[in-house]
Amino acid sequence: MGLFRSLRAFGFAAVALAALLAACESRAGFAPGAAGAVPSPARPHPLSTGTGKIQHIVVIVQENRSFDNLFQGYPGADTQPYGYTSSGQKVTLQQIGLETTWDVEHDSYSFFDACNGSGSYPGTQCRMNGFDKENADCYSSCTPYVQYAYVPHAETAPYFAMANQWVLADRMFPSNFDASSFISHQYIIAGQADRSVNFPSGEWGCDGGSSDVIGWLNQQRQYAGYHQACFNYTTLGDEMDAAHVTWKFFTGALQGDGNLWSAYQAVGHIRYGPDWKRNVVSPQTRFFDVVKQGRLPQVSWVTPTCENSDHAGCGSNTGPSWVAALVNAIGESKYWDSTAIFVMWDDYGGWYDHVPPPHLDYDGLGIRVPLLVISAYAKQNYVSHVQYEHGSILRFIEDQFGLPRLTIVDTRANSPEADCFDFYQSPRAFVPIAAPYSEADILRQPPDRRPPDTE
Repeated sequence: MGLFRSLRAFGFAAVALAALLAACESRAGFAPGAAGAVPSPARPHPLSTGTGKIQHIVVIVQENRSFDNLFQGYPGADTQPYGYTSSGQKVTLQQIGLETTWDVEHDSYSFFDACNGSGSYPGTQCRMNGFDKENADCYSSCTPYVQYAYVPHAETAPYFAMANQWVLADRMFPSNFDASSFISHQYIIAGQADRSVNFPSGEWGCDGGSSDVIGWLNQQRQYAGYHQACFNYTTLGDEMDAAHVTWKFFTGALQGDGNLWSAYQAVGHIRYGPDWKRNVVSPQTRFFDVVKQGRLPQVSWVTPTCENSDHAGCGSNTGPSWVAALVNAIGESKYWDSTAIFVMWDDYGGWYDHVPPPHLDYDGLGIRVPLLVISAYAKQNYVSHVQYEHGSILRFIEDQFGLPRLTIVDTRANSPEADCFDFYQSPRAFVPIAAPYSEADILRQPPDRRPPDTE
């Protein structure tokens, strides 16, 4: 992961510095993020048809897997067991486990590589045949075309079991085309990233100070300069504070220095305000205690350690067990009948997928990722083919609690409510998900101070 940062940073810096003066002039005409923002409505919009039934929402955020990579061959889902390279060669997807110690490049450059010269401008579609251009840091140990792979079904069995019991969505795309966790996680809490692209030059957020900068994009998906990797836009947390909706962001401490791998770390008024101590919780395993103690907030985000993240390069295959433990904790608690759980993967991680992402605006959409929708009111063994994005999760939360829209992203997005839930059915009993490792096993893991993703 660090190799990709250094290799790409040189090229990006050259482009950004050359464009800096012009970028400053263009920014006089618009503020980064302004094109993606819409005014909040004067009144909250009507509540959803499920009002009163969903009182808690849990968003479990995993790392860096495309749909074809993680759910290859799932019955009724749109998967493809082969792909094409930039030279036109047909390649059968090979099996590569979650536990790799190497990673595939994933950022805005890898997106452009995968699209192979297309998908950069409105009206053009990503070709999905340039994944072989992406770097992989396994060097000479790589088998050919490692980007064209899927996870063995023995490792993804817990995820398949969740799909069998509830809903799997096969048209979920990141709201941002840039396959960067830093950017993706901003969309998960705010529906924007102030036009930012790739990753910060230093800390994962405001702690790096004014010298910690990140690139930003113009309307033509071109690199246009730098700005500080610390933002001040309205987040879903702010809207929930105003509406007295309780929320927590469960995350992990990094490197023993007090820093957290939290999207809210890049939002200045939250990082240095009362919400930081009140609503950002570490380690993420405290989620289990909160559920057992009957203190589950109305909205929770849960991010993993590197070990449990599904991220290539972390050397572990315990991610499905981690997610199963979280789902089982809720399912076996008093909260099951009142909770909707969304399991999402923040970006495609460089892995092949055959479905071209729709081109909606300057930064979206990204390459397809999986989404699981879990609830006593979710349809059973159902594959949703409706188009979703990060904003769909925001919209669902807003609809349940009568919150305003944040940006164009949650305004345009389809909510999973209509196709994934049946609020007219009686709540279905919970079925525990079997996994190789239990909650007790997860709690016995030694602290993992590695960031799940450095990009």
